[in-house]
Amino acid sequence: MKILMLNYEFPPIGGGAANAHLRLLRQYADNSDLRADVLTSAPEPGSVIEQFSENITIYKVGIHKKHLHFWRKSEVIEWLLRAKSHYRRLLRENQYDLAHAFFGFPTGWLCYRTANRLPYIISLRGSDVPGEHARLQLEYRILAGVFRGIWRNAAALVACSEGLKDRALRFLPSASIDVIPNGVEIDRFYPAQSSEAATKLRLLTVGRLSATKRIEMLIDAVEILQAGGVNLHLTVAGGGQLEPQLKETVSRQPR
Repeated sequence: MKILMLNYEFPPIGGGAANAHLRLLRQYADNSDLRADVLTSAPEPGSVIEQFSENITIYKVGIHKKHLHFWRKSEVIEWLLRAKSHYRRLLRENQYDLAHAFFGFPTGWLCYRTANRLPYIISLRGSDVPGEHARLQLEYRILAGVFRGIWRNAAALVACSEGLKDRALRFLPSASIDVIPNGVEIDRFYPAQSSEAATKLRLLTVGRLSATKRIEMLIDAVEILQAGGVNLHLTVAGGGQLEPQLKETVSRQPR
């Protein structure tokens, strides 16, 4: 099987979807039954081709990226316009069995335009699903019809959580959506065996440090529980625009 994968963010750009894509490619690497081309972005203008493994090639379309973890609307449009010609060239030069787009938009738009030539699946990741994201309310209203068209023409829709599936169904109740959660490397993450685990509750949250994650609310909850005598420790793993602000919040809390 030969597939074309699209993702407008890929490490070092982006957050959860970028890293999930990277981990998926590591599972695909050197699988003799599978070949994959990946069309994604780079933080500086220009085109770069990287050989990820013997069976995986990554095509990076560079844009004028200001922040690695935050997408301006102009950057999304720039990538979409620049990636369009690369996408069509890859289709002309290769015989793909399937396209796999991370995010229904903007990447899904490219697949939608060629749905009569190549079936595609969409991995819904979060911001591409209309909801209560304060910064994108206008875009959700303007592009609602486009989103529905992309979803309806997809061979399959997959959400990364039950919560995201529920949000997607509120937007398009007729959609058929499967759920495939992000994987966990069980050789690195497993239940603790130390005696400390029996006396201290250890919490871990992993994700991009953006306003939609509400990490500040989690920090406040930990402070309330600790004040009530609960022995616990919270570890926040991730980076993003709110990292300095969250560090300042933690530093002001009583030890």
